[in-house]
Amino acid sequence: KLEEFLNFKHLKTSLKEAVLLDYYTAGFWWAKEMNFSLIQLSGFMDLLNFLLENLSDKHMTLGDNLKELGRAMAGIGETDSERGGDLNFFSIEQAKAVIDYL
Repeated sequence: KLEEFLNFKHLKTSLKEAVLLDYYTAGFWWAKEMNFSLIQLSGFMDLLNFLLENLSDKHMTLGDNLKELGRAMAGIGETDSERGGDLNFFSIEQAKAVIDYL
């Protein structure tokens, strides 16, 4: 199903498509094993895509990409609504697990 969603047409002959399918599939199953809710699963998949785009499109270094991850995860668990980030649907423990996974 993920192959269809990603619209991969040349999976059997394209190493790039095979690697991307593996990347997203591994992330999806890890998030499922973490018992993430639907919104958390969607947010995690967006995060995987965001980090990959930083590497492939923006040619960020690993260090710069980790800084971006830190910015994206900043504010998780904060009670002040102005401080909370877009990923505030993760608990602090879940956010730590996401960082460890990545």
